Amino acid sequence: MQTNVLEYFENGSLIKCPMKIAVSDQKQSVTYERLAYSAKRIAVSIIRQSRSFRVPIAVYLPKCVEVIIADLGILYSGNIYMNLDVKSPLQRIYNIIENIKPTILLTSKEYQKNIDQLGLKSIEIFLIDDLLNEPIRMDDDIIRARMEQIIDTDPLCIINTSGSTGIPKGVVLNHRGTIDFMDWCFARLDLKSDERIGSLSPFFFDIYTLELIYCLAKGSELIIIPDNLAIYPAKMVEYLSIKNISFIFWVPSIMVNISNRNLLGKSDLSRLKTIFFAGEVFPMKHLNQWRRALPETKFVNLYGPIEITVDCTYFIVDREFADNEQLPIGFPCHNTDVMILNEKDKPCNEAEKGELCVRGSSLAMGYWNDSEKTKKGFVQNPINKNYPELIYRTGDIVYYNDRGEIMFVGRKDFQIKHLGYRIELPEIEQQVLCIEGIANACVVYNDIKKEIALFYEASNELINPAFIRQRLSEIFPKYMLPTGFYKLKELPRNPNGKIDRNGIARKLKEEV
Repeated sequence: MQTNVLEYFENGSLIKCPMKIAVSDQKQSVTYERLAYSAKRIAVSIIRQSRSFRVPIAVYLPKCVEVIIADLGILYSGNIYMNLDVKSPLQRIYNIIENIKPTILLTSKEYQKNIDQLGLKSIEIFLIDDLLNEPIRMDDDIIRARMEQIIDTDPLCIINTSGSTGIPKGVVLNHRGTIDFMDWCFARLDLKSDERIGSLSPFFFDIYTLELIYCLAKGSELIIIPDNLAIYPAKMVEYLSIKNISFIFWVPSIMVNISNRNLLGKSDLSRLKTIFFAGEVFPMKHLNQWRRALPETKFVNLYGPIEITVDCTYFIVDREFADNEQLPIGFPCHNTDVMILNEKDKPCNEAEKGELCVRGSSLAMGYWNDSEKTKKGFVQNPINKNYPELIYRTGDIVYYNDRGEIMFVGRKDFQIKHLGYRIELPEIEQQVLCIEGIANACVVYNDIKKEIALFYEASNELINPAFIRQRLSEIFPKYMLPTGFYKLKELPRNPNGKIDRNGIARKLKEEV
């Protein structure tokens, strides 16, 4: 029985292909053998210098090979890795560290000056430059002893997500949930070895979990895509072609930008055989453009909040959809149960909308150092009165279609009541995106003005509010039509590439 994710590495790539390239960035490439050796150097240093065990260790580095070395070293030492965003304001980094209270922070000489500004007193600072270069006596026995003490319910990593109070929440994922999810991925989604994985998402995002374990288990190469390419879609497509990328797992935004600029036929993407996407709705108009350009490619829509290990539902795109149709989020992953509950906490009937709730080993362990928030999000299953069983309430509204597929409607907080009517804002967005010439759209509600506000990107001046309103009036009743229109050169994005809805909502309030 597998009890920790390092066994994927020890029994997988490290045995099957030790001399193969494991990870590449702009500066270097490392083999699986070198990756293991470097990670174990980190682990030995942590064990000897701090005696830390089963506690968080923060990693403050840009997205690079060293982050993976650091994360694996932390796991080999029996601890919990937590990757931080070096682009975040230092105040946010300080808030995260104060909340999680890691015992060690791993950084480099280049980034140490940022950490020094925080005035941290109760945390040890380790420089990865020194740990990888200083003389050290390796000791596999102390690493093996640590690994033997890890059980599958021990924490694996902490992923920080925005909190309503302004203090980030640290979501704790464990080994069991990750193993459960990855074993399902390998079996159901047919993840093969010898892929070239184009890694675009930040390493403090949960997509990284799949990318990392995929490589460790199967011997595929993780190619770290330079961050700056995300804002240059043409260069991104060219990069995918030059590097012969065969697998990507991205949020849809960058893919939408690529299709908006008609770039899919500009470079040879024939090696790109598998595309996973998650994190936000992929407008069908844009997905269809990708499918027409890559007819032999498998497209998989994955869904799940960070409080679920990576994702909890999936849909393999196996049929044709019209541009104005919506893509299902599909079916539960193996060993994950999805319940759709109405306002009375009763199971919904087919086509009845309700809140998506999840139970199973895929659930996160809760929020680090925050039992109150954990109790609010992870609650007793209201259908089960016989024994303790936690479910996670996602806050997402969904329903079953006539094929038994789960359809995403929107967030509870994206549902508004306007002029006495309940309205799902994503429904308006979907139809806006069907208007030729509109590249991206986000609909928010102005509570003060009682106004449905549309923020959008358009390719020419003819796409004006009157034109948009006229087109939408052919589909929606008057009460669903936006009355506020805001054309932007580009919609703001979060660090993970999603449209920054909260930022847009704040901008709207500031203008009132």
